Amino acid sequence: MTPATDTLARAGSAGCTDAPIIQERGQREVFCGLTSIVWLHRKMQDAFFLVVGSRTCAHLLQSAAGVMIFAEPRFATAIMEERDLAGLADANEELDRVVARLLERRPDIRALFLVGSCPSEVIKLDLKRAAGRLDRAFAPRVRVFNYSGSGIETTFTEGEDAALAALVPQMPDEAPGAAPSLLVAGTLPDVVEDQFRRLFADMGIARVGFLPAPRLADLPSVGPSTRVLLAQPFLRDTARALEERGASLLSAPLPVGAEGTTRWLQTAATAFLVPRELFQNVTAAGAARAERALLRHRTALAGRRVFLFPDSQMEVPIARFLHRELGMELVEVGTPYLHRTHLAAELALLPEGTRIVEGQDVDRQLDRCRQAAPDLVVCGLGLANPLEAEGMTTKWSIELMFTPIQGYEQAGDLAELFTRPLARRQRLAV
Repeated sequence: MTPATDTLARAGSAGCTDAPIIQERGQREVFCGLTSIVWLHRKMQDAFFLVVGSRTCAHLLQSAAGVMIFAEPRFATAIMEERDLAGLADANEELDRVVARLLERRPDIRALFLVGSCPSEVIKLDLKRAAGRLDRAFAPRVRVFNYSGSGIETTFTEGEDAALAALVPQMPDEAPGAAPSLLVAGTLPDVVEDQFRRLFADMGIARVGFLPAPRLADLPSVGPSTRVLLAQPFLRDTARALEERGASLLSAPLPVGAEGTTRWLQTAATAFLVPRELFQNVTAAGAARAERALLRHRTALAGRRVFLFPDSQMEVPIARFLHRELGMELVEVGTPYLHRTHLAAELALLPEGTRIVEGQDVDRQLDRCRQAAPDLVVCGLGLANPLEAEGMTTKWSIELMFTPIQGYEQAGDLAELFTRPLARRQRLAV
């Protein structure tokens, strides 16, 4: 495997750029979009996420977040009882009462998200209208937004896309004649964001904003001088909303692994005319550390076969990382949705002939997985335990969202997510 800094010069083939994508539409096994609240509420420090849903929604969030009962997180569930579902109570009056009580109890809230769920969607509760009504009542102290995290309409990571898209109209206009600025879109852990800020600053890119911002008042400006780099591959609606505000989208691989991070940073450097020598000086040390961290994992994973079920929409960049930087063989790469425009740079780096499946027919995919008998299966929690019982080795795809994986310093930690289950299986076999 060549060092990441050398791979920039050898982008030879088009990989899977024009490859046919197999589309499946059947039974799915994925989390709903409510799950993204778990990382969003940690990032947005003056925001609160109020799910309008059932006790099942509340249990899901509590379990996914691992929040202790005495903690006070920045999310909750307005539980719809039988009277609400049967239309015996005015759901809007009940919601207004819950929101007023919440804001009285939590004066630190500046952004309130009303999050739709399966129950609220089923009874056609118009949360967009409710958000507008409540926004007029509590603005400017509190701004009220809404989006759907319903499992009927969204999967796992689409909740983040909907939440960030709801924020875009709140972003201030850039000043007339403003100098070009860089906007990194997609939720990143604070430690990763700080690392990227330092790298951009060292390159001389001074005007850098991140979406989401820790506080509503800190949302960066956007306009025709804004260049957008996606930190996550699933931000379709967010990217469209930013482009409608005049921003330009930069096409780059995701900052996953040493190579992906270098290419992602290089895209920004090229857009902002950073001299090549300066770019190499800024990134060389981080790329070298990442390469050293990956070396022992490459020894353990090279030649192993991996099957990726659709779950987080991170599957394509993760597949690129596993193949190019760790030497794994890709049996199948499934993803809930494939945004060709956003993933063009990733698809170009996949090996030609890779089997890519958009959507899911879980029974057919399970049959293919069993027939292929891969060394490692990346899948959601709902499939992991049954497959483990059948003797397969699995990795929970949810960890790709709950763990810092972007950037040079996290490359080794990302690789370890895949070596750990294989090491565990080997220990159990002894």
